[in-house]
Amino acid sequence: MRHTEVDAGPAGLADSGPALRDGQSTLARAGLWLPLVTPMRDGEPDLACAQRLAAHYVASGVDGLAILGTTGEGGLLSPAERLMFTAAVLEAVDGALPVLAGVGGVDTRVVCEQVRQLDRFDLAGYLVPPPYYLRPGDEGIAWHFERVADATWRPLMLYNVPKRTGCALSPALVQRLAAHPRIVAVKECDAAGLRALAGSQRLAVFCGEDAAMLDHLLAGGDGVVPASAHIRPDLFVRLLQLVAAGHVEAAQALFARLAPLVALLFSEPNPAPVKAALALCGMAGPEVRRPLSPASRALQERLEQAISLLPAVEDVDSTLLPA
Repeated sequence: MRHTEVDAGPAGLADSGPALRDGQSTLARAGLWLPLVTPMRDGEPDLACAQRLAAHYVASGVDGLAILGTTGEGGLLSPAERLMFTAAVLEAVDGALPVLAGVGGVDTRVVCEQVRQLDRFDLAGYLVPPPYYLRPGDEGIAWHFERVADATWRPLMLYNVPKRTGCALSPALVQRLAAHPRIVAVKECDAAGLRALAGSQRLAVFCGEDAAMLDHLLAGGDGVVPASAHIRPDLFVRLLQLVAAGHVEAAQALFARLAPLVALLFSEPNPAPVKAALALCGMAGPEVRRPLSPASRALQERLEQAISLLPAVEDVDSTLLPA
């Protein structure tokens, strides 16, 4: 069994690790990073279920896992729960995939402490949004990210999700932050930002808006972080393979089959629909932690129908690819 804890070393120093550029960081590796849910049972994280899910997604062919983010209800977990969940997932993955951990909050000092606590684990890096609620300007946002990056030698993926944080990372600010040796990627949830950053030579650009993932990939984007890939990850993996192979029409046809499910999975607050869909597939329970609410019964019925209409991956190859 691979050890999941490592020597944390000196934290909080700007020169605490080597520069990470030119593909040296697995965090900047292109592909599909799944933002893993945190299964709940009777109000507590279900670690055994989390390990089964992690093993399932390893076998499905995704390129990495992102834990403790929005889809993972990271903001609703205690510090102790975050550490236990991280350890459980890393044990299940056992080195087969890189794992990224979400950190975030209003107070930069608290976020830096989250990083220092998690640095004991063999993580690929951290997914970091700007401070929410405060709505700082560009200088404050830059200061926040630079302090977090200086608190670890692991790489960072910026997370631009204005509808949740109340402040936005402009493409210009993202490019400026990429000058830091440990800021190597961005998860961009704004369509205009995706268009502006696609093909960037300074950092890897990942799509965080599931409905825009195909457009992003076809425009030269590096990868995607789609919550919807919890359901039938084989089809999402095949989508990326089709794009990489230049089968644009087949990729468009496959995404058209996936689009109704993607829309349903975001028709109520995330991650309740994803958890409801997982429950319908017999993979995890539908429970979310309050103040979130479970998916409505009407949505569950629509999800069940949408899942039933998805094709087998073999049918994708036989019907969508040119002869």
